[in-house]
Amino acid sequence: MNRSLGRLLHAAAPLAFMLAASVGVAHADQAAPALPQMGFNNWNSTHCRDEFNEAMIRGVADKFISLGLKDAGYQYVNIDDCWAYWKRGKDGRLQANPKRFPSGIKALADYIHQRGLKFGLYSSAGTSTCEPLEENRGFPGGLGHEKQDAATFASWGVDYLKYDNCNNQKIDARKRYAAMAEALRATGRPIFFAVCEWGENKPWLWAGKPPVDAGSWRTTGDISDNYASMLKIFKENVVLDAYASPGHWNDPDMLEVGNGGMTDTEYRSHFSLWAIMAAPLLIGTDLRTIKPDALQILLNKEVIAVDQDPLGVQGKQVSDANGIHVIVKPLKDGSRAVAVFNETGATRPAVVAAAELGLKGGASYEVRDLWAHTQVKGDGSLKVTLPAHATAMYRISND
Repeated sequence: MNRSLGRLLHAAAPLAFMLAASVGVAHADQAAPALPQMGFNNWNSTHCRDEFNEAMIRGVADKFISLGLKDAGYQYVNIDDCWAYWKRGKDGRLQANPKRFPSGIKALADYIHQRGLKFGLYSSAGTSTCEPLEENRGFPGGLGHEKQDAATFASWGVDYLKYDNCNNQKIDARKRYAAMAEALRATGRPIFFAVCEWGENKPWLWAGKPPVDAGSWRTTGDISDNYASMLKIFKENVVLDAYASPGHWNDPDMLEVGNGGMTDTEYRSHFSLWAIMAAPLLIGTDLRTIKPDALQILLNKEVIAVDQDPLGVQGKQVSDANGIHVIVKPLKDGSRAVAVFNETGATRPAVVAAAELGLKGGASYEVRDLWAHTQVKGDGSLKVTLPAHATAMYRISND
């Protein structure tokens, strides 16, 4: 998490390391899931407030089931900064904060696993994590403790590690992240490795390759729950489509859907754009109190299917003119997903020719609106009037 305050105070200067035989990496039995990760992370809704504790996280795991999120594909229940005690134990091992997690991290992981879900944890590739800290002390980071921490995570049943960048002592990012990646692999447990390096050293150029071989890497600073932040991050991430591939994803940070700082129209755009960019879909709102409209956005299985398409391609922006963005994502069945996004504050008409979408002229196509859940036949061109900050999303297939 590139928390601007945390960086100012602490910086001294997504996705899985689980390895696939198809890319010729050692430990091929730890096969990397090809699809962008889906789940929950508490940070955007709670930060380090007292409400972040084991009762909350257990309640969130229960909501995965009762709200239908597990059935929709969400699987990771991840906890972020402030879970740890301010110092290591006498044996050097990380310890859970006894006030927040009195039952311990393994017990929490067990609870989540019993519900058929996976559990994720947070650390930083530095001497301490990003948040300043309990009792004016830092929460311990992983720098110099990679082997011990990885073994601890494995013994607790951790399935996912988000590894931040604060207090990094100006040590080369590649070395710091490789050290943890190699330590995780050595445990023999498949642990999803999400590099959270904020894009400072262009991790899209190296984080998806050995020796790091992460499954996702943050391409931007932290998102905030407002339209300007979402728009900025979208623009920074959408141009990096060439660096994404199955099991290796650009990560424009977690979702803000449901946190109250944007309109439902803006949240639909947020979700649509992250999906067509094949980004991780990590819910950032408290599911125990989520409103129906926000839940409906997160449960749109047709949009989720675009994100989770097994072809594993990030959508490419084919047009950016007059405040209208057109992004096209080829899908495994031969169809195309298309997002048409109006970034402006006024209603705008948009006309997109079939050729602009890579479609043959003179053919007949089925055009399905993924938010209206309606379908029409046409020549593949699109004509739509978009309200301010709105995104229309389609799946276009041969008739």
